[in-house]
Amino acid sequence: MPTIDLNADVGESFGRWQLGDDAAMFESVTSGNIACGFHAGDPSTIRATCRAAVDAGVSIGAHVAYRDLAGFGRRFVDCASGELADDVLYQLGALDAFARAAGGRIGYIKPHGALYHAMIDHEPHARAVIEALRAFDPTLPILALPGARVLELADTHGIRGVAEAFADRAYNADGTLVSRRKPDALIKDDETIVANMIRLAEDGVIIARDGTQVRVAAESICVHGDSPGAVTTAQAVRRALDDAGITIAAFA
Repeated sequence: MPTIDLNADVGESFGRWQLGDDAAMFESVTSGNIACGFHAGDPSTIRATCRAAVDAGVSIGAHVAYRDLAGFGRRFVDCASGELADDVLYQLGALDAFARAAGGRIGYIKPHGALYHAMIDHEPHARAVIEALRAFDPTLPILALPGARVLELADTHGIRGVAEAFADRAYNADGTLVSRRKPDALIKDDETIVANMIRLAEDGVIIARDGTQVRVAAESICVHGDSPGAVTTAQAVRRALDDAGITIAAFA
């Protein structure tokens, strides 16, 4: 039977501003991408999220981002590659401290938002992320979109690249995600989401918004923790995969 990981973006609250229900998400997912303070998250939030992840048996991922709190990390930052590498290394170090304090460890890295999308074809920034990962711990896998340049660079340096699919995001025919600036970027119907994810796990196919069948070789499925109805969506995907006999397990 197929095996697949379920991941979610978590730890994205900041101070008194609360976003998502991380504890509830941890009941369904096997990996949690914890914000490291550059797009969201503060020290107390990071520590509490790491503790909750360890208690739930969820793998901890470093959700590194551009330094963009005001834009939630969804704006491209045209910084020098050396500066970006240092920013990523800084975030890894911060999350590592809190993960260890909670009795856990970082299991993988996943860039967030605009940085995630830049990793698809922005050579200098993709290299910067890989250099930071090599400096921190080259045994950690990196999670990214299938076909992204960063996965090719990871392979070159002996780093495990893990491709993922998105449960609640619409796809273009070329396998990229529909821009969040478009009104149909998010899929809000759990029935459609579940059907897509079962098809992905069993056949390696996702239906794009124009009806094209897109081949996607993914080891993990992401459900965004800040999406409307994220908890019920994660529950529905988990239940459907279980019912289909698909093994759900963390990849790291």
